[in-house]
Amino acid sequence: MPAQLLRAVKMGQKAVFLDRDGVLDIDKGYLYKAEELVWVPESREAVGWLCSQGYLVLVATNQSGVARGMYTEADVHKLHAFMNKELAPYGGRIEHFYYCPHYKGGLLPRYMKECNCRKPKPGMLLQGMGDYELQPEDCLMIGDSPKDVQAAEAAGMDGYLFPGGSLLEFVQGVIQKRECRS
Repeated sequence: MPAQLLRAVKMGQKAVFLDRDGVLDIDKGYLYKAEELVWVPESREAVGWLCSQGYLVLVATNQSGVARGMYTEADVHKLHAFMNKELAPYGGRIEHFYYCPHYKGGLLPRYMKECNCRKPKPGMLLQGMGDYELQPEDCLMIGDSPKDVQAAEAAGMDGYLFPGGSLLEFVQGVIQKRECRS
């Protein structure tokens, strides 16, 4: 486990993986500048609520703009740091942002490849579960695309398709349904 991920993880830790664009922020296509970030309604509140309920919050996002030469991995990291800063006043924190910079049809040879991390493949979710010693039954994925749900299912966890609107209401509804099943 990388040094920055070392932390005490309790047995049975519950985690929510969120897609980024279309779930946390309004998907305008190839977002990488903080000043262009527009949050989905009540997405900051949703992350804060999940954290207050003891959930580990992780992001799994395809970022083909890197492979297309539109922005760099450093730009992705800057935006993610900004997002966490914006979440703090709401009591929220994304524990880790997993992202896939690969795209076979890109422009930069380094990133032009098939990989296991680009959703609908489950690589980012599997990596997150491994890094934090999570069990699939204790995890779920919320995304705005069938690819997100497919990735979740391939990783052995439940996937939920966010239809838009209030992320807080959607997340609370999903968690309530899951707790009723238990």
